[in-house]
Amino acid sequence: MEPNRAASDQTGLGATKTKIHFKVTRFIMEAGVKLGLRSIPVATACTIYHSFFTATVASGPYDPYLVAMAALYLAGKVEEQHLRTRDIINVSHRYLHPQSDPLELDSHFWELRDSIVQCELLMLRVLGFRVSFRHPHKYLLHYLLSLRQWMNRHSWERTPVSAAAWALLRDSYHGGLCVRYPPQHVAVAVLYLALHCYGVEVPAHAQAQRPWWQVFSEDLSQTQIDQIVLDLIQIYTLDAEIS
Repeated sequence: MEPNRAASDQTGLGATKTKIHFKVTRFIMEAGVKLGLRSIPVATACTIYHSFFTATVASGPYDPYLVAMAALYLAGKVEEQHLRTRDIINVSHRYLHPQSDPLELDSHFWELRDSIVQCELLMLRVLGFRVSFRHPHKYLLHYLLSLRQWMNRHSWERTPVSAAAWALLRDSYHGGLCVRYPPQHVAVAVLYLALHCYGVEVPAHAQAQRPWWQVFSEDLSQTQIDQIVLDLIQIYTLDAEIS
């Protein structure tokens, strides 16, 4: 095969996998809501999913939706919001096959249940049992509370910066930002983008000795923020292509 053709094929394969992972993490989020999971267990499930496929370069043999179901099951244990495999299977079946009848408790059901349990064990081994994560949520909450104190109250209340930042953070789990960047960096980046979306400036930023975001994270640079923001924008570009 010619080098350029091979590179093109690899690029196309990478784009296909990115779209698959986007769709599957959307499934994790929507299934998580239907299962009554809080935001942190859903974030953990997405992180487990992305971490697994990051660790397993040869991702061909693994069914991404089975991995997603196992990730939900494992995340429920990690975050102490336990889920029954039966509920996960039923919600997933309705999501993936909306026109079909509910699953019967037959051999297919029990095989699927066993597959989820076996996949959970595989993920634990692949990830070295490191399935507890620091998420950006607590950092973003702290940053928002601090920033609110710096801002003019009327300016803050007129613009939904807080709601936009939380939405950006939730959407960031469609991509692999959770495994590529430190959580505090992601929290600053979504807040930075939310402020820019609404044209809100942090008071005295121009006169300050260092940028406002370095008050929150000293090791963060403008270049790093720009890269995280670019990755976020690519997620929304991908969403538009898939939709």
